[in-house]
Amino acid sequence: MNVERGALTEPADAARPRNYRVIAVVAALALTMEAVDATALISALPTIARDFGVPVTQLGALITAYLLALAIFIPLSGRLADRFGSRTVFRGAILLFMASSLLCAAAPSITAMIAARFLQGIAGAMMNPIARLVVLRSTPRHQMVSAMSWLILPATLGPIVGPPLGGFLVTYVGWRWIFYINLPIGLAGVILVSLLFDEHRMDHRSPIDFPGFLLSGLALSCLLFGLQFATQDGDGGVAVILLLAGALTAAAYVRYALRHPHPILDMRLLELRQFRLTLAGGSLTRITQGAQPYLLALMLQLGFGMTAAASGAIVLTIAVGAMITKLLAGPVLRRTGFRTALLVNGVLAVVGYAIVGWFRPGWPLWAMIPVLFVSGLAMSFQFSSYNVLAYEEIPPERMSAATGFYTTFQQLLLSVGVSLGAVALHMSMASAGRAVPAFPDFTVAFTFVCLISASATLVNWRIPRDAGAQMGGRVARNADD
Repeated sequence: MNVERGALTEPADAARPRNYRVIAVVAALALTMEAVDATALISALPTIARDFGVPVTQLGALITAYLLALAIFIPLSGRLADRFGSRTVFRGAILLFMASSLLCAAAPSITAMIAARFLQGIAGAMMNPIARLVVLRSTPRHQMVSAMSWLILPATLGPIVGPPLGGFLVTYVGWRWIFYINLPIGLAGVILVSLLFDEHRMDHRSPIDFPGFLLSGLALSCLLFGLQFATQDGDGGVAVILLLAGALTAAAYVRYALRHPHPILDMRLLELRQFRLTLAGGSLTRITQGAQPYLLALMLQLGFGMTAAASGAIVLTIAVGAMITKLLAGPVLRRTGFRTALLVNGVLAVVGYAIVGWFRPGWPLWAMIPVLFVSGLAMSFQFSSYNVLAYEEIPPERMSAATGFYTTFQQLLLSVGVSLGAVALHMSMASAGRAVPAFPDFTVAFTFVCLISASATLVNWRIPRDAGAQMGGRVARNADD
């Protein structure tokens, strides 16, 4: 295996060339395991509560423990990859995810299961940004669109496939199999990573910023939990306190990071125009991406009266659209360029999901399914483009810092999307005096999050016309600065 040190050039060893598509698929396999597991558990909560003899309201800790670990450890992932090697850390993260899955499945009590879920969160925090880092360092720049199209699939498939899969396993074989199925998938991932991944490690490694690690972890944890409490009735005061504490701590971290030579989350990356614009545009777009699985599942089950299995089968249409993206993204971007594609496709994505909010029982399936398909395809295409464009101007020695920074905001904004969707739904219900959401409430919620995401158009307009030329996009004749 080649070990690259210092400045990184082309990723693959000339004597042992790597297929970047295979590497991207293997990385996506591991991330899909993590994404599906996280969402499948939601379907099993009532059954777990019954088996352990506790109120289901106590099981929120199984979700928050995982989110807490993500918030704390995602910023640390890039530094660990630089110090110990990206292949070593990624493989170790899969092994930790397998071990913690086994602990979850064998847990004798809720307390033990919560601790195991925290370990799973640590593993998940290492897997996502390092998978992105491995693909960035293993793929020729002009083929980056194709590779990144695979990496965004888990984020799309997880919320869609997870709940119906969890419901199937709970119904027919038991909730512990939600965790057992991770073992063969993880084992295959470890073997493939060992065989296919190169070991990327930096010679000039900066020391780990432990004060910044603690400060950023505290800020992100307060923000995530504040958003969660904001969606629960009677917890508004707690939500305000946590969000305020998170905002103040985040401000303190920004001041600290701008003075530190090697902060755990490098705010100076925002000085790079293209990284800053794609982060902003992607963050706004993720509001809808985060909200739509939550809103759509509720609408199909509560509004249309579908079972979890039936609604899951319909929503799989979104996943099919997302998978088609990997075939279309490269040719489309080479023909139109990133800026034009982001502008046109961004409008298509949010309009598609806004139309979903107007679904009614009178709509035939042949009308709903194409809307879901196009919406899934357009949203997946948008993130494929953002995820490539963000790293075009990042120098090799700052790539691990950029992946940790980008993934942190990605996780945070998906949570923001769920929370804003839930808040909009509850506010519409309250204004109409309804205890159960009706179709007009879902229309309001979908429209609200889509309007926020539509504002990304203003950001996309500022992206240079020649942006992405090195990454497989069209070279503009008259590029804007």
